Amino acid sequence: MSHADLLDPAPVFQLKGSMLAITVLELAHNDLARLDHQLSEKVAQAPNFFQNTPLVLALDKLQPGAQRLDLHALLAVCRSHGLRTLAIRANLAEHIAAAQALDLPVLPPSSARERPIGPGATAAPVPAKKPEKPAEPVVRPTRVVTTPVRGGQQIYAPGGDLLVLAPVSAGAELLADGNIHVYAPMRGRALAGIKGNGQARIFCRVLAAELLSIAGRYKVAEDLRRDPNWGEAVHIHLAGDVLNITRL
Repeated sequence: MSHADLLDPAPVFQLKGSMLAITVLELAHNDLARLDHQLSEKVAQAPNFFQNTPLVLALDKLQPGAQRLDLHALLAVCRSHGLRTLAIRANLAEHIAAAQALDLPVLPPSSARERPIGPGATAAPVPAKKPEKPAEPVVRPTRVVTTPVRGGQQIYAPGGDLLVLAPVSAGAELLADGNIHVYAPMRGRALAGIKGNGQARIFCRVLAAELLSIAGRYKVAEDLRRDPNWGEAVHIHLAGDVLNITRL
């Protein structure tokens, strides 16, 4: 490469923000054998959902003083089931140190306030700020699909609702920032509110889905088949952190 090439002012990269649907695995107990077994059961229910899934590993619910966590082994268990850990969420110094040793980014605990770190650091008073008016949401027209959605197809409605007037086959995937309506048999996967909208809802004429998800909370086929509304016209919404399925 010549010196002239190095001085070329044309940019060779761009930094861009992105809103991606990231799965959070919140660890309640430090028991890798049970985690491995229970993840195996989940993967068997929806193998495609766990293929190279980006993951945030949340350790902030583990109690201090519990058995020492082997973070390297924990990452290996997740990786063996198709979960690719991008970062951890932690508040204990030993967990943060272990993550830094593995060159993993560390996120603050859920709903936690930022605090200073380092020897002798003290919190400085934070001046009160006038609350900023939230930005107006960008609302886009409903995306309407009138032809059957085949296995392997993925249809996304960014910034709005998705309305499907034809059958959705097994292996197909519907995604929407808002609600999802399927006025036909729903046999694939439907993920509504994928940017965290917990008010999003899913409606379908015939519930036969492989997976349903709203704002990251999901149920797979094995859970859905046990529901008394399996095969019926249903309405799905979040009640707390649980998907609630009611007959239309």
